[in-house]
Amino acid sequence: MTPELTALALAGLLQALQYITFAIPANMELGTGYTSSPRDRPPSRQMSITTGRLQRALNNHFEGLILFTLAVVVVTLGNQSTATTQYAAWTYLAARLLYVPAYALGWRPWRSAIWAVGFFATVTMIVAALI
Repeated sequence: MTPELTALALAGLLQALQYITFAIPANMELGTGYTSSPRDRPPSRQMSITTGRLQRALNNHFEGLILFTLAVVVVTLGNQSTATTQYAAWTYLAARLLYVPAYALGWRPWRSAIWAVGFFATVTMIVAALI
């Protein structure tokens, strides 16, 4: 397995961990009656600020994971794995690991800076594969 694929697999596990980290407090705060319902109406209770941030961090990782997966596929199927793409893949994963606490704890402006590092690492992989 290439280092880029390993980073992708670990990013998938991070996504699962993020889901659990969000789902447990969301179920406790909103109640299983709501969270197991079809959610045709807004919840009668609100989530805490931290749980809301965990949800937004989870959603953001879903979005980022799409582009990162594309980058890994391009690098892998194009047989373009290099030190640059490998470093960029690990940089993406490190940024995503830091992003969760940065978002949950409201680190400003660091959350945005950490997001940008992961985004540009992903773009670097795609560009490197095309060169």
